[in-house]
Amino acid sequence: MRKFNVNVNGKAYYVEIEEAGGETAVPVTTAPKAAPAPVAPVKTVETVGGTAVVAPMPGQILDFSVAEGASVKKGDKVIILEAMKMENEIVASADGVIHFLVKKGDSVDSGAKLATIK
Repeated sequence: MRKFNVNVNGKAYYVEIEEAGGETAVPVTTAPKAAPAPVAPVKTVETVGGTAVVAPMPGQILDFSVAEGASVKKGDKVIILEAMKMENEIVASADGVIHFLVKKGDSVDSGAKLATIK
């Protein structure tokens, strides 16, 4: 058994690999570490009495379903977020007027504030 520590998307995993019998092990060279994917900085906005719309997962902003400053109802589709080649509809978390904190093409992390609703 050969033992390795592997990092995938910032998470460390311990793995054991069994070598196939009869073959000579070939040394593995370490590839250069890839730079992490760019993440859009999350803008902070004073939200006195407002409600945040947050990203449930990391992804990229594809489109907006409503215009900036539009009146929305809780449950209305407001943002399309692409994650793992799938389009996910992000809905309004409250009734009110929406103010977006991201733009099309931004990459966001899980839990990032995407918009505020006042």
